[in-house]
Amino acid sequence: MFDGFVKTAAGTPKIRIADCEYNKNAIIGVMKQAASRGVKILVLPELCVTGYGCQDLFFQKTLLDAAMNALKDIAEFSAEVDMLTAVGCPRTVRGKLYNCAVILKGGRVLGVVPKKFLPNYNEFYEMRHFSHAPDTQCEVELFGEKVPFGLDLLFECRQLPKLVFGAEICEDLWAANPPSTALALGGATVIGNLSASNETIGKDSYRRALVSGQSARLLCAYVYASAGDGESTQDLVFGGHNIIAENGVVIAESRLFKNELTVTEIDVQLLAFERRKNTSFNDESPERAVRIPFDTELAETALTRFVDPAPFVPSGDAEKHKRCHRILSMQAHGLAKRVEHTNCKTLVVGISGGLDSTLALLVCVETMKLLNRPMSDIVTVTMPCFGTTQRTRSNAERLCELLGTTLRVIDISDSVRQHFKDIGHDESVHDVVYENGQARERTKVLMDIANAEGGLVVGTGDLSELALGWATYNGDHMSMYGVNASVPKTLVRHIVYYYAVTCEDRALRDVLISVFNTPVSPELLPADENGEIAQITEDLVGPYELHDFFLYNGIRRGFPPKKVLRLAEYAFGESYGREVIVKWLRTFYRRFFSQQFKRSCLPDGVKVGTVALSPRGDWRMPSDAAAVEWLKDQN
Repeated sequence: MFDGFVKTAAGTPKIRIADCEYNKNAIIGVMKQAASRGVKILVLPELCVTGYGCQDLFFQKTLLDAAMNALKDIAEFSAEVDMLTAVGCPRTVRGKLYNCAVILKGGRVLGVVPKKFLPNYNEFYEMRHFSHAPDTQCEVELFGEKVPFGLDLLFECRQLPKLVFGAEICEDLWAANPPSTALALGGATVIGNLSASNETIGKDSYRRALVSGQSARLLCAYVYASAGDGESTQDLVFGGHNIIAENGVVIAESRLFKNELTVTEIDVQLLAFERRKNTSFNDESPERAVRIPFDTELAETALTRFVDPAPFVPSGDAEKHKRCHRILSMQAHGLAKRVEHTNCKTLVVGISGGLDSTLALLVCVETMKLLNRPMSDIVTVTMPCFGTTQRTRSNAERLCELLGTTLRVIDISDSVRQHFKDIGHDESVHDVVYENGQARERTKVLMDIANAEGGLVVGTGDLSELALGWATYNGDHMSMYGVNASVPKTLVRHIVYYYAVTCEDRALRDVLISVFNTPVSPELLPADENGEIAQITEDLVGPYELHDFFLYNGIRRGFPPKKVLRLAEYAFGESYGREVIVKWLRTFYRRFFSQQFKRSCLPDGVKVGTVALSPRGDWRMPSDAAAVEWLKDQN
């Protein structure tokens, strides 16, 4: 449970209708199985002690007494497992029968939650047997103890206060105002739904959308356990569809008709972070809410859930292509608006033959298509200097030629040498002055050409470079509109590749593939003896796939460095050793803090994803903030 991870399960026991003794043993069997896998929260189906389809047998005292006897044994067994369990059982209170979720822990019943909304349409007629949950709280006696009975019960873990559990039952989720809304606003981070939802064609998709949507709206984990094999098939069939969603994402799901135990880890630390950030989420306890504490043993939670090593890049070619198309479209529409507003005659973009400038050029091309303007209105400028290789220069010039832009080739070597002479810098000293002098000269050339051509300089720097401060201040750091400002490097690559494989021009595709395969480099140091790139960015600042992972989990999700490290080790497996991850994680935080001054004065640029570092939008941070707390004790 360290780092906020809580092993959670939705289980479907195979039962028999009206055979409470049999069902008791099946339920205890599922509890044992869950406990053996380290589960701390277990949700079981609606009325699983008796079976959902008992119909008028619910009126029989024999069934209700048998249910209580079985529930008593299940409650006593709960003392043998360190697990909060929600089990479905009918219960009579003050002469009325209720469809209830009974919450068990440590051999006791902690509380009883009745169902609020009773379906009485189509195949359902629950109002024939049950009463709606009362509006008021009360206490009921169960097995010699008085326990709270009502809707607004919140079960709070003493050892992990962020873990607060609330329950609702099946139809409650389908209602316009589900009880889970009030529970979440009262502090519940985990909602359990005890359900007996029958299967009809397409219902599983609708159910999945309901569960994921509710978890998104409530910034919670939603654990949905449904009845399955063993329920009555007199008129209906039940599929045992178990779903666990977290903040809008389904993170675990059972197969239909398998009666499975669906287990994963929910992250209550993540949910707490999202709620802190979201000012629309009003965390206010309902006046009548009853908070019921429970204890659990804190232990390391073994991770089994998927942790994406490439959180910005969708899996699967279809989804990846869809994402790339959408981002390119957003970038182009953002730039098109700026072009219309400024009435600029041209777009000026520096082309190096690398990924970022290639993507910026493709955005310019798509922008001109939107505006029905000729590609010749794009002024592309390639500016070879000391570190430019034949490969990148050739790719840059060929790309501009194929796209029909107005290409200008300006060798800046003499200009930079004159600048070095003016400031008294020895050209043989390949230091930061040597590198940044070239970058700033290129930006000056672009700006002056834009002035001469009535143009707008389109920036090329991406989100990953901004996070690391891997840009020359007032060099490639500056432009008039930064189209790549919220696109991480790992995604830049895929957008360029997407454009390559979807364009109809074979020659253009070949050039784009060559750019895709070119190592990332600023090319500010002379090429090696073979004329190849000598300055590989990832050798200097670390692998971008690691930095993008750190950016997403450390900044977007607000995880502390130790948790980011743990997740990185888990996600990347054997690709990187612990020492390597620690090294680059420290580099990430050190650079992220020290380079904030560059982000504080960024040009405008369109936001395309959930992570952005614009000082006018998502990220506001003092430039002199200290990184010491983030650099502590990561080993």
